[in-house]
Amino acid sequence: MEKRVAIIGAGVSGLIACKYILEKGFEPIVFEAGDTIGGVWAHTIDSTKLQSTKEVYQFSDFPWPSSVESIDYVGEAYEEIESWNLWGENGKPFGSKGKWHIRVQDVKGCTIEVYQAEFVILCIGQFSGLAYIPNLPPNQGPRVFNGKVMHSMDYVAMNSSSAEELVKNKRVTLIGSGKSAMDLAALCANINGPRYPCTMIRRTANWVSPNDYISGIVLGLLYLNRISGFLNHKPGETFLLGVLATLLSPLRWGINKLIECYLRWKLPLKKYGMVPKYSFLQNVLSCQIAMLPANFFNKLEEGSIVIKDSPGFGFCREGLIIDGETRPLETDIVIFATGYKGEEKLKNIFASPIFQQYIMGSPTSILPLYRQIIHPRIPRLAVIGYGGSLTHIATCEIRCQWLAHFLGENMDLPSIREMEKDVKIWDNYFKQNADKYFRRSCIATVQLWYNDQLCRDMGCKPRRKKGILAELFEPYGAQDYAALTA
Repeated sequence: MEKRVAIIGAGVSGLIACKYILEKGFEPIVFEAGDTIGGVWAHTIDSTKLQSTKEVYQFSDFPWPSSVESIDYVGEAYEEIESWNLWGENGKPFGSKGKWHIRVQDVKGCTIEVYQAEFVILCIGQFSGLAYIPNLPPNQGPRVFNGKVMHSMDYVAMNSSSAEELVKNKRVTLIGSGKSAMDLAALCANINGPRYPCTMIRRTANWVSPNDYISGIVLGLLYLNRISGFLNHKPGETFLLGVLATLLSPLRWGINKLIECYLRWKLPLKKYGMVPKYSFLQNVLSCQIAMLPANFFNKLEEGSIVIKDSPGFGFCREGLIIDGETRPLETDIVIFATGYKGEEKLKNIFASPIFQQYIMGSPTSILPLYRQIIHPRIPRLAVIGYGGSLTHIATCEIRCQWLAHFLGENMDLPSIREMEKDVKIWDNYFKQNADKYFRRSCIATVQLWYNDQLCRDMGCKPRRKKGILAELFEPYGAQDYAALTA
């Protein structure tokens, strides 16, 4: 039988998936909506920096130096799929009579062509493509504003000279306070200086970290080595590990409070109202730690960047009406740095309403993906790149190695019931630890626990270091998981 594999998306996760699928002897076809490969990293601005140190945010073997309309599964009826005990009927990547029909629109000619594949890998990314813009009352929406309104996605897609010219000598206001907003604020401040300050409208303050060597070492020692794993509860942990994590919880609390004290001492957070109302640990558990752009606080000090706290806002002819302020904020350009609707983009790729419902799951649960890769009820399909971690590239890479191992028919999946049970265990973990941000499926504090599961599935030894001291204390990185499927 044919074993055609389609990869949708040529960002970081798509390129890694292609690499490992090729190593298994397949000849995948890769679809990309944009005009270049690389995903969000193909369009960045000068002030963009890595969220982690380069040692933990790189490929294992490469250290730093067309638009798909929809996919539809054609073959078995939904009633038959529901009756299966094993994923895809046999627990293997190939075998059933079904095929995926992939409707692809040529972005230049606007023609539609339908491709077929026995297996599809979705690598369409969470942070691109479908921008999130808050809903505003009609009389306070962007249409009443005389200036220009855009999303950060559109701004970073511009070439450097056009992007600089757009904001030069203009009053720019950014909606948001996350990593994209800080990068854009730093860029505008570098271009305009204090004469035309860039204003950030912030609803919630998050913990930020200096983009330096010490911060990278601290994060690695606290969250990416074996010894730190004993401090945290883990999904599916044994009784003894659970007791140990409970006994050590005061130590974990103390360490994270120490980090908060260090950041308050190192950075003028209180001076600029940037001390969050929740703990550093909560930020880590929801993968919301942001690395500061270079000289960010210097720009605040000189007045090139201004931060305004507000739970809400609206547009007017001159600019923005900020909640709690009597006078409008006059501005020329408003840029929404408010993130993306990644889950909606994932849902919309499916033509079938049933599969749309499957992939989204319940609003009160995580995306129901086994190993954060396979949906138990959607056959012959994998998702790469969803779910948060502190080492996104390394996480995508080990997932792609796991998937390549599976596609090479070197392992079978457990029953659908067992996979759904495992998804529920992880769902409970995220709800208990990440609070309202549980849908992010952030594995920051259980990264090694998660990697160990993938290694065991592939028949690889999970302990990758040489010597017990290195195993316990040395942070893990992408290089420790190189060539697992070789």
